[in-house]
Amino acid sequence: MVTQRPQQNAVFRAIADPTRRKILSLLRGQRLTVGEIAGHFHTSRPAISKHLRMLRTAGLVTTRQRGTAHLCALRAAPLRGIAQWLHDYETLWDESLRRLKTHIEETP
Repeated sequence: MVTQRPQQNAVFRAIADPTRRKILSLLRGQRLTVGEIAGHFHTSRPAISKHLRMLRTAGLVTTRQRGTAHLCALRAAPLRGIAQWLHDYETLWDESLRRLKTHIEETP
């Protein structure tokens, strides 16, 4: 039976949405206010705030207040679990391709 940790499930849910993935991309290497993030989308600011809330819940974004603005930063550590999960499948694919190559080379 395969079990996943609740945080890993939350990360998968968070990165499933293209808007949230774009937010994570925007935050790579820089901190932005909620308003600056919202400026990159044709969506309402409250909708962007909901996306940010889900990213914070998954542990992918941290927010701190700077004056009246909320400054958001990427926290990529939870993505390591996803990378490991993908790596396990990459290993499976590599093994399957090696077996296929061997089979093709041995077939007259």
